[in-house]
Amino acid sequence: SSLLDVEFIRAKLSNVKHKILVLSGKGGVGKSTFSSQLSLSLARSDASEVGLLDIDICGPSVPKMMGLEGEEVHQSNNGWSPVYVQDNLGVMSIGFMLPNPDDAVVWRGPRKNA
Repeated sequence: SSLLDVEFIRAKLSNVKHKILVLSGKGGVGKSTFSSQLSLSLARSDASEVGLLDIDICGPSVPKMMGLEGEEVHQSNNGWSPVYVQDNLGVMSIGFMLPNPDDAVVWRGPRKNA
């Protein structure tokens, strides 16, 4: 199943020309702040399409930083649709899927693999 998950993810990302990962082994160093500001800067060009994926399961702060608190992603036959800050900047965050931002993330089955 894990190999199928990797292949599915690879296929979904194959149309994304550039991918930038912002990583650190330490919390509280500004990864979400930097990522939010970088995505806004990249989206200034009308010719660009930018997606920001917040996968911080311990404290997803991107929805708050982008002014999107209380928004929800929509699920369709094609998967989940991001929340848009503007026409060319979509945000996907685990924070959109939690009823309470302080809840633990525990997913199984279809939601885990969507």
